[in-house]
Amino acid sequence: MTRIVAALTLMIVAVSGAALLAAEPAPTKTQPATETKASDGLETATFSSGCFWCTESDFDKVKGVKETISGFMGGTTKNPTYEEVSRGNTGHAETLQLKFDPKVVSYKQLLDYYWHHVDLLDGDGQFCDRGNQYRPVIFVHTPEQRKLAEESKAAIDKSGRFDKPVAVQIVDASAFTPAEAYHQNYHETHPLKYRYYRYACGRDARIKQLWGDEMGEVATH
Repeated sequence: MTRIVAALTLMIVAVSGAALLAAEPAPTKTQPATETKASDGLETATFSSGCFWCTESDFDKVKGVKETISGFMGGTTKNPTYEEVSRGNTGHAETLQLKFDPKVVSYKQLLDYYWHHVDLLDGDGQFCDRGNQYRPVIFVHTPEQRKLAEESKAAIDKSGRFDKPVAVQIVDASAFTPAEAYHQNYHETHPLKYRYYRYACGRDARIKQLWGDEMGEVATH
């Protein structure tokens, strides 16, 4: 059962009224520059932590993050659609690409926030979403981003906090394809559907199991 079908089924059981099932397209977002540093002083970071609706919702809360786009990265099919990626045979992961102001939030802080919002021990999917298309990945855009990502990953392993090694991949960024418009800002355009999905998937319960009340050292809105 796909993520959308599962979420809709939960809502039909819990809430009556056809209005909740109406899917209105979200505003189209523009794709951020592939370069890590744009002329406006903003930089680019790219993370995968399972469902991109949730990754986008998480990073939209971070002060200094100026733009977020849900999409796909890491595969071989050019300009894949959501349906193609969902079948798990394009090699892509559901991904969030963001632009951030390094004067407000550093890449190191974004990494710390990421670790606290992903099941870092599960490399075969995330939470209720299983398969390669939901694998956790940090896509790095520069040697400096790779260095910081590898250092932060190694520090978690060295800390001995978990009884398993960190399963998140660190991979060079490649072509990024924005997802269809209705996926963008999904947590804002379809808040009830989104909340039912997130709760039913067990994302927050698992994060709390891993980290307790720790949220990462980053300022949020």
